[in-house]
Amino acid sequence: MDHPRRDAGWIEVICGPMFSGKSEELIRRLRRAAIAKQRVQVFKPAIDRRYHDTRITSHSAQSLDAEALPDVAALLAALDPATQVVGIDEAQFFGPALVAAVQSMADRGVRVVIAGLDQDYLGRPFEPVPQLLAIAEQITKCLAVCSQCGALASRSFRLAGGDERVQVGAADTYEARCRACYLAAMTAPASADDDDGLAGVA
Repeated sequence: MDHPRRDAGWIEVICGPMFSGKSEELIRRLRRAAIAKQRVQVFKPAIDRRYHDTRITSHSAQSLDAEALPDVAALLAALDPATQVVGIDEAQFFGPALVAAVQSMADRGVRVVIAGLDQDYLGRPFEPVPQLLAIAEQITKCLAVCSQCGALASRSFRLAGGDERVQVGAADTYEARCRACYLAAMTAPASADDDDGLAGVA
């Protein structure tokens, strides 16, 4: 669904696991806004340097220029009062302060389009995305393809790394998994030569 009015505040959240096309959908909507000659600003967290320092880049290699910022305070400072549409990628890395900032922008008449993970690698709600879902006018839940069985995937499974909640990575670190394949891996006994077992007890 496209934004119905050019002068109304609005929050759209695109959520789902890794490799589900969230950034690709975000880029598509922002490009349409630019075609409609709206003033667009795009932001991403500075911590995310997987593909490019200053561009939003999808796993399918689509990209869009963005400002890489360390936190919500910097995002608000960079916001142009004339901006009509704000795009925010990887919302989970901006933390809980993003909720009030997004609400404030929408209340001032800005259309805010956000993409982010709704669950962490342990399958827990990944703040602040659940709170953003609660205040959004439009929600799009994207699903990936399970790397194990090909079913629809709603979880991001960590293949390698520690047990920190925030760990930036791509296909070398994460896989999309359906509920059944995710649970099977998370409950598998640990094994020295079994990546799934190691990841399951992380």
